[in-house]
Amino acid sequence: MPPNSRVQYTVRGLPLEVDRQLRRQARQRGISLNQLPVEELTRVASRSETRVFRSLARLAGRWVDDPEFDRILQEQRQIDGNL
Repeated sequence: MPPNSRVQYTVRGLPLEVDRQLRRQARQRGISLNQLPVEELTRVASRSETRVFRSLARLAGRWVDDPEFDRILQEQRQIDGNL
């Protein structure tokens, strides 16, 4: 398919509230109801291609005990009988 080709989609069965929200957003942005999902789908699709996953392995095993933090957590876990 040539790079500037366009594909047409038909979406059926949208809930009424979704339709209202899409129309409101299109109106607020000053674009057509058709252009809104085209822009949003393009944005989401291009973002997912550039997503970078990073390893958290460097953080594993680095926990340092903090008695003050533990004390604060314990205070927060107390149930107030007056409530």
